[in-house]
Amino acid sequence: MKATTMLAATGLLLLSMSVQAQNAQQEKMKTCNAQAKEQTLSGAARKSFMKTCLSNQPAADSKLNSQQQKMKQCNADAKTQKLTGADRKSFMSTCLKG
Repeated sequence: MKATTMLAATGLLLLSMSVQAQNAQQEKMKTCNAQAKEQTLSGAARKSFMKTCLSNQPAADSKLNSQQQKMKQCNADAKTQKLTGADRKSFMSTCLKG
């Protein structure tokens, strides 16, 4: 009886780990797709980007220092929100400080 219970518990644990791995991969795919869309990539450039993004290989961004990465992310966020003029300037100031 104990062996059956242990076997069932082990099976549930493995199933749970599998589901978590699938969810992580789905999130990764979602993030990579969003980044490719932000960069308006298509064709071979998109395929290459997605391959690198999904394989966890460091991209060219890894050569940027932390302030440059922050600036790039804030610019992307401002673009996504379609901010312009004073609204963009205010957003960028706040984003770069935080």
